[in-house]
Amino acid sequence: MYRGAAMKLRDVVSILDAEILAGSENLDLEITSACGSDLMSDVMAYVKENVLLLTGLVNPQVIRTAEMMDIKVVVFVRGKVPGKNIVDLAAEKGISVLTTREPMFVACGKLYSAGLTGRGA
Repeated sequence: MYRGAAMKLRDVVSILDAEILAGSENLDLEITSACGSDLMSDVMAYVKENVLLLTGLVNPQVIRTAEMMDIKVVVFVRGKVPGKNIVDLAAEKGISVLTTREPMFVACGKLYSAGLTGRGA
């Protein structure tokens, strides 16, 4: 099991059994904290470096919020798959997009159990 202050995106993909839809070139990106929310206003209140966003909200506003907050990874939970327009927008902005079948609670729990916290560095 992973224990530490940060983990690589490749670890997140493995832990969540996720599919990479955009940003596969960023597998060595270090993630130091995670935020799970479907409310983008809550995400905007959660400003940290190297954060990963888990959400079930599938619309372009998620990518726009991620860009504004300098979030480099968005994970869509519950098997949600964003449309091509969302994936293309994320790729254009340098944001990695993943999808996992895990529900939000389970995905957050798995990442926390693997050593990733919501506290950041």
